[in-house]
Amino acid sequence: MAWRDGSGRTLEDYPRPSVAVDVALLTVRDGALAVVVHERAADHAAGRYSLPGTFLRIDETLAEAAQRALRSKVRVTGQRPEQLYVFDDPTRDDRGRVIGVAHVDLVPLDRLGDATALLAPVQGTPPRPVLPDGHTRLAFDHDGIVERAVEWARTLYGRAPDPRGLAGAEFTLLELQRVHEAIGGRALQKDTFRRRVLDDLDDTGQLSSGTVGKPARLYRRRPTDQPDTR
Repeated sequence: MAWRDGSGRTLEDYPRPSVAVDVALLTVRDGALAVVVHERAADHAAGRYSLPGTFLRIDETLAEAAQRALRSKVRVTGQRPEQLYVFDDPTRDDRGRVIGVAHVDLVPLDRLGDATALLAPVQGTPPRPVLPDGHTRLAFDHDGIVERAVEWARTLYGRAPDPRGLAGAEFTLLELQRVHEAIGGRALQKDTFRRRVLDDLDDTGQLSSGTVGKPARLYRRRPTDQPDTR
């Protein structure tokens, strides 16, 4: 027997919104923060760029839908994006009432595979992806998702030197500073930055090699601050 509320109606008697899952997949390339986008095919908003996304199926979790969106739209596997924010403006999608559950992840460049060809650098205030072919905005409200994702990434890197391992297993302080500058979107004062991160790093006792100029000390993260390998 179907459940009924106090007015005698079942769940089927109420209009229900669709649920979309969109993923802002961030990385650092060429000294700049970048996000994976894709050109939409022969469906709604065809020819425009958007974040990889999909509608939630009745038999899957939000996390599973996020992974499916990455797999099917940009051929990225092995990631576990986390929930970022719920976008619920009734006008956000002209197809109908769609609630968007945005997800986010920040990963080293070498984990993106072929999706590196789909990267758009993120610039400006507020941060926006620089799109190809003269496009100026992502479809739907995905520019707002990117803005939230960048804020999330900056907060993450304000708490620890390199929680997502973007600088590699071992790195110089300058290499780490370049990662922070890419995520933060601004230049950092060298001495101030080094004072902020040194207490959370271990000196390997080794020097960098194969670089121009004087070799620099190599560091690694403390065991308690290992990168998230999601």
